[in-house]
Amino acid sequence: MKVVGAGLGRTGTHSLKLALERVLEGPCYHMIEVFEHPEHVDVWRRAAEGESVDWSCFPEGYVACVDWPGGAFWREMADANPGAIILLSTRATSDAWWKSANETIFQVMDSARVDFPGWAEMIEALFRTRFTADVTDRPAVIAAYERHNADVRANADPARLVEWKPGDGWAPICNALGVAVPDEPFPHVNTTDEFRAMAGLDGAT
Repeated sequence: MKVVGAGLGRTGTHSLKLALERVLEGPCYHMIEVFEHPEHVDVWRRAAEGESVDWSCFPEGYVACVDWPGGAFWREMADANPGAIILLSTRATSDAWWKSANETIFQVMDSARVDFPGWAEMIEALFRTRFTADVTDRPAVIAAYERHNADVRANADPARLVEWKPGDGWAPICNALGVAVPDEPFPHVNTTDEFRAMAGLDGAT
């Protein structure tokens, strides 16, 4: 693995996934991969509950990892992949991140909206142990987001840490990886409107 994403969901991670796959010419793990690999759900749940995982070979076959659930285990994944850069993606402000997360992923965390075996148990364990359990509590959620980012900044090897915000484009990532900047626009996908349309949130009561 060449990139360990330490940023949480709704920090441009889907765009990062596409960008990293472009410059690294390999697959990048993201929450959407979990739906394609149902056998991973229980691994993430058990990891969140403190069971040991061999991070040197999980998730197998990926050149990078961004978004939840991997971002919650950035330290373990970075230790297991000492040659990887640590990519901390954030939003311009904590309030901007909260607005995006609250209008998208937090609304589909209810198991009634995600008909996928083990999903609710995985998410509950992940947020309870690695973030905050009640995503309706705005102050607690923002505090958890800020605490996570502060932990990365304080404990990641500065020589490996790359910070990135949506809008920063290719340069910070490509420079850290030592690869050429593609002659094409940086991907911009999974906006709030696109997510809500995909998840069937608009018009829901």
